[in-house]
Amino acid sequence: MAFSFLSDIRVLDLSQYLPGPLAGQILADLGAEVVKVEPPAGDPQRHLDPMAGRLDPDVVQGGDASPFYRVLNAGKTVTRIDLKSDDGKARFRALVEAADVLLESYRPGVMDRLGFGYADAKEHNPGLVYCALTGYGQTGPLRLAAGHDLNYMAATGALGQAGTPDGPAMAWPPMADCAGAVMSALAVLGALVKRGRDGEGAYLDVAMADCVLSWQALGLTASRLGLAKGRGQALLTGGAACYRVYACADGRELSIGNLEPVFWENFCRAVGRDDWTSRQWQPLPQDGLIADVAAHLAKRPLDHWLAALDGVDTCVQAVADYPNVAAQPQVQARGLVRDDPLGGVQVLLPILADGLTTGGRSPLSVRSADEILKDWGKA
Repeated sequence: MAFSFLSDIRVLDLSQYLPGPLAGQILADLGAEVVKVEPPAGDPQRHLDPMAGRLDPDVVQGGDASPFYRVLNAGKTVTRIDLKSDDGKARFRALVEAADVLLESYRPGVMDRLGFGYADAKEHNPGLVYCALTGYGQTGPLRLAAGHDLNYMAATGALGQAGTPDGPAMAWPPMADCAGAVMSALAVLGALVKRGRDGEGAYLDVAMADCVLSWQALGLTASRLGLAKGRGQALLTGGAACYRVYACADGRELSIGNLEPVFWENFCRAVGRDDWTSRQWQPLPQDGLIADVAAHLAKRPLDHWLAALDGVDTCVQAVADYPNVAAQPQVQARGLVRDDPLGGVQVLLPILADGLTTGGRSPLSVRSADEILKDWGKA
């Protein structure tokens, strides 16, 4: 089940791969009825393993749908429509007339060529909230450029600060994709609130590159003021000994986030190195102190340090591997990780409303456009 915040809101989700479908799932979790409109061949994500590469259809359980596709689109209804055919256009136009939200992630101009750009959609449904999620947006010299998450991170300075002096590090999950999903859902919610006041829809131009750029104000300010550090050398990117990840004797790792002096002091005392306390604010990058902390923590396995730090008021956490995440007491207490009925793992919307989660998502269902239109009173 889902929250009821968006009950009676109908969403047409024409997006593919990760960003748009995640935005659609957020809206579904909030209670909207989300119909994922796919071309006759389906969403290409059906055959993509984002961890290892393309899936062999012979080893995919449940037909030709990747488990990642099923997890990402749980809670939705899928229908396939050929938007290039006259019959498909007629069916889709009827859906647009009855919908509240249209979410698409094609390159600029594609929906116009199909006959379903915003001007056409607004003519048939003035109250429609139309969200176009793209890589670089509807304007600017890169509007038609191809791209994926890594490119958007690179173009906005985010990749330039992530990693070590030896080179950049790619983020997981794809940050620009996820940022675009969340910003799209947020923009749709704002537009629906406005529509509730004046009855008018809206056209939302959301670019994944813009979404990542909107998070770069601190870095851009540091650069403008001449305070920027090199990759992996700033306070929060690896240059400070009190805010880093360290390897232990058994190869497992401990994250330390002790920015406040009291937390750093408590940590130093617990690991038997009170002499580090006064060195917290040495100039960055703190290569010497980092080497000292690394050498000390490398003497003992992770469990030794966790035992020494147990009950200490300090900011530390073991770096968890995926197989261990769901079993953590904190994760279990929050109740967000659920087994997917088809064998995967669902992580619910990270919001507890009145102390409750959304509950498990229903598996995605497949229906014809005619069945959906009949339910919507448009047959």
